[in-house]
Amino acid sequence: MSIDVAQLAPLAIIVPFVGAALSLVLFHRNRLQRLVAIGSLVVSLAVEMLVLATSWDAPPTSVNLGGWEAPFGIVLIVDQLSAVMLVVSTIVSLAVLIYATGQGVADGDSAGPISIFHPTYLILVAGVSNAFLAGDLFNLYVGFEIFLVASYVLMTMGGTTQRIRAGVTYVVVSIISSVLFLIAIAMVYAATGTVNMADLCLKLADLPVGTQMQLHLMLLVAFGIKAAVFPLSFWLPDSYPTASAPVTAVFAGLLTKVGVYSIIRTETLLFPGEQINGLLMWVSLLTMVVGILGALAQIDVKRLLSFTLVSHIGYMVFGIAVGTAAGFAAVVYYVGHHIIIQTSLFLVAGLIERRGGSTNSDRLGGMARLAPVLAVLYMIPALNLGGIPPFSGFLGKIGLFQAGVDNATWQTYVVISGAVLTSLLTLIALMRVWNRVFLRTTDDADFPDPVLLAPSREGHWGAGAVQTLTRDEGGRQTVSLLPRLMVWPTAVLVVIGVALTVFAGPLFAVADNAAENLVNPGAYVEAVLGPEGAPSGPVEQAAGDGDSDGREVAP
Repeated sequence: MSIDVAQLAPLAIIVPFVGAALSLVLFHRNRLQRLVAIGSLVVSLAVEMLVLATSWDAPPTSVNLGGWEAPFGIVLIVDQLSAVMLVVSTIVSLAVLIYATGQGVADGDSAGPISIFHPTYLILVAGVSNAFLAGDLFNLYVGFEIFLVASYVLMTMGGTTQRIRAGVTYVVVSIISSVLFLIAIAMVYAATGTVNMADLCLKLADLPVGTQMQLHLMLLVAFGIKAAVFPLSFWLPDSYPTASAPVTAVFAGLLTKVGVYSIIRTETLLFPGEQINGLLMWVSLLTMVVGILGALAQIDVKRLLSFTLVSHIGYMVFGIAVGTAAGFAAVVYYVGHHIIIQTSLFLVAGLIERRGGSTNSDRLGGMARLAPVLAVLYMIPALNLGGIPPFSGFLGKIGLFQAGVDNATWQTYVVISGAVLTSLLTLIALMRVWNRVFLRTTDDADFPDPVLLAPSREGHWGAGAVQTLTRDEGGRQTVSLLPRLMVWPTAVLVVIGVALTVFAGPLFAVADNAAENLVNPGAYVEAVLGPEGAPSGPVEQAAGDGDSDGREVAP
């Protein structure tokens, strides 16, 4: 019996919402909350993997919620891009949740309002899934708002002054981007009478060129803030590092990628063509270079990783700017790679902080000898992010460069040169952390009183944990434990990052299928509006050589 993918798609949203409701009912029953939250994500992941398997080389499919036909009702769309994003995001969310569970158990749940954490976290996951499946702009906006409201709670959880201050900045910037997005949606509806993206694919092409450009740029600014592209990325390095390690990791891995996903849909479905590809090229170059220069100036590991996060968004924007099937295929692969690797590194940063009491590299040293497993967990994703062959970071960048060379202009070569330089500087920044935190001895540390790291004399490893040693406030050596529930999820993500290299062939195959549907949106439109509503040929927007109404003139 064949599986109707469209009928399974809503479960990616419904299951986390139901889990959040159950988790909220189980107020102050932390163990049951954890079981419900983890179980919800396990079920979601199983459903999404089935969805991905059945949509691997299939055309896009849709489901109309509430029985309302498109373009009037709420439509959820499943194609290769949305299916890949769902699976990768839930894998990361599940790993981070288990990591947070290990941290909570080890700390006795005394560090924050744990009864609020689990339902809020599941609501964030549901919002992200809704954004990836949304078939209309307003539902995409709803997805954004769901996970942004949840992120406000998660970022300020614990109530420290630093988190509240960073949370205020994050909230203000997010509200501004949401208001811009909502205004853009209103203008799109006023101009076309619809917000369904498949319907807009047909109707936006009939608008005057100036109106198209205005709507196009407004959407890109709103999504650019959420994706943290230069110069709209100023808020991120000061906001993300202040949150707890699990929250920072899931934010870094997922939230900016929802913005990138929205830009992909905008450039392929709503405004296909090359109207602003040149602008996107320069934006990608500046995002890469400015971001990595910021990373080189940091001594705090979390802030350094936040700047590398911004920097590598530029690679994705570059692939979008290339605008070819090869470029989009490389982007799909690179987005999946970056979600896994960036999350892994932030989780490792959380382990470093727990291990040494700080993420300031001036205060740390000697961890390679005392925590070799932690050293390996850092080194592998660091080399991967730096683009060292044969890791997935190298393969993704080679795919992007090849796509750029195939469609080469002088501007493309400039951006590729900047991307190569950025990759080299990324490796330098990450290896500097390796040298300072893991290789050097504490005697060589710049900080006058570095955190003492030395082998324990207790003669045992403790139940279910990796043993470490730190100094307490009185200067006495005390044993600090890294729970296995924190170490193992990090290790699993690192292994998955390596698996992206091992299974690069099949993954690039599904990326190629996704790219074909992106550059030829007819199948997407047909899945939503039916055969009678699908365009008979490639959809192109007016590029400026049109009639008096701004419409493109047929040759």
